[in-house]
Amino acid sequence: MLRKDFIKLSSLGFIGLYSCGVSGFADRKKNLAIQLYTIRDALSDNPEKALEKLAALGYRELEIYGYNGTFFGKNKTEFQSILKNTGLKIISSHHTTGVMDKSAGTLLNNWEQSVEDLNFLGAKYMVCSYLFPEERTTEHYRKFPELLEISGEVTQKAGIQMAYHNHDFEFEKWDEKGTIYDFILENSSSELVKMELDLYWISKAGLDPVAYFEKHPGRFPLWHVKDMQKDSKDFTEIGNGTIDFKRIFEARKKAGLKYWFVEQDSSDKDIFESISISRDYILKNHFFF
Repeated sequence: MLRKDFIKLSSLGFIGLYSCGVSGFADRKKNLAIQLYTIRDALSDNPEKALEKLAALGYRELEIYGYNGTFFGKNKTEFQSILKNTGLKIISSHHTTGVMDKSAGTLLNNWEQSVEDLNFLGAKYMVCSYLFPEERTTEHYRKFPELLEISGEVTQKAGIQMAYHNHDFEFEKWDEKGTIYDFILENSSSELVKMELDLYWISKAGLDPVAYFEKHPGRFPLWHVKDMQKDSKDFTEIGNGTIDFKRIFEARKKAGLKYWFVEQDSSDKDIFESISISRDYILKNHFFF
């Protein structure tokens, strides 16, 4: 370890973790990845310091959010420099539709520039992350698969895969044919539009992820991995809740899984403590390829 790296890790209080084997992550077939929304407060305070702390904990790959022409207030060159300094790599990026939020970085607003900037940083996926309540109407739902396909045509030209990330409202009964999620799956191209399955939200909705893998094999290359408390149904660290991740990961080939991200929307602990607990459970259970 270089002296400057040792000093950096020591100042963050993580040198013990490093010496206990976190450095072995580089030798694994799959690096540990995280959705940055998990540490959004730390990112708001100091993006570079927050990413340094992630790297010291063994996280190597990122899914980002909030692109609006800049990356957490940094232009693409500045943010690329931070990534290089911390040894982190962007795999995926979250974006909203632009129906309600008219800012740059949404599917309907300056999408081509968004794709260009994410391509510059080496992203492999761009994901529509959320439909605001005002967008959850029959009119918008019927147009949505087409919007995803059009967005996917643009990303595909840059070698980036388009995908959609769910919450639980998509699993509500919509019409006699099924749910909104089913409608999206059945009315969008399986090549242009993949799915990023959030294992917490589908579980909270009372549905089985593996059943979806069986019905739509290969459609789920991305997952959000987070756990659910038994009684409150609140978010918790991976391994501290009720979701049977071992069973779900056994079906990863059927799903078409390529990357998955630790995420925890909120915590009753310091969030870096929470993602350390999740990391330890993941390592213990070998949730890698």
